[in-house]
Amino acid sequence: MTKVAIITGSSRGIGKAIALELAAEGYTIVLNGRSEERLADTLEIIQKTQPNSISICCDVSILEGANLLISKTIETFGRLDILVNNVGISMRGHVAELNPEVFKTVFESNVLGTVYPTIPAIDHIRKTQGSIVFISSLAGIRGLPGLSAYCSSKMALRAIAESIRIEEKKNNIHVGLIFVGITDIEHNKETIAADGSKRVLASRKDKKVQSTESVAKAVYKNIRRRKFITVLTGIGRLNAFMQPRMPLIVERLILKNIHKFEEASK
Repeated sequence: MTKVAIITGSSRGIGKAIALELAAEGYTIVLNGRSEERLADTLEIIQKTQPNSISICCDVSILEGANLLISKTIETFGRLDILVNNVGISMRGHVAELNPEVFKTVFESNVLGTVYPTIPAIDHIRKTQGSIVFISSLAGIRGLPGLSAYCSSKMALRAIAESIRIEEKKNNIHVGLIFVGITDIEHNKETIAADGSKRVLASRKDKKVQSTESVAKAVYKNIRRRKFITVLTGIGRLNAFMQPRMPLIVERLILKNIHKFEEASK
């Protein structure tokens, strides 16, 4: 039987690109998101390659939504081979200026939105000896100015991934952790401002960014090779090497280039 992959937050952006990549590699896809309209548009594209694919509109940061996603997948296909935890939201603002609710919102999306579907999925992935993949960020390697809630939520994903990797080693579950760099975004993608309101991110078309397609290919390569950690971009790999060994030097470099971080946060 065709292998089945769930990708959370896959109606657009990186999640959509991962879904298209896995569909091209022969997986039946379960799309997930909170917008029926965007899901329908993406599903139409996916079904040209994998006609049995489906979409499930639900909020995985809510326990009932996450349980629905897994139960409906099993009810429909009888198996689950891959869960890609991609759903998440970013934020902007210095800690002193933040509405405390920003931390709550970010952690509900990025951490609970990962944990809630993962827990019920594990038993099914044990049966297929499949993969659980966590989409993190280079912001999860160290704390960055203006991104405290986002960085800490992405750092939490490493701890979760490491725990599952050890716990499920005997069950031959592959755990992948992808540290993604600055990536191209779709029009009108939102972030959370310091006061807790939503604001639209500035276009990245004129900046040096990764394409969502290149990220998707790296995710599939991680799954195919059953690799643990994949760090994207040259600057990302340099950061991953230097941070645990020379954290004070990394801090000085950030302070020296603080204006670049402020510009990148727009």
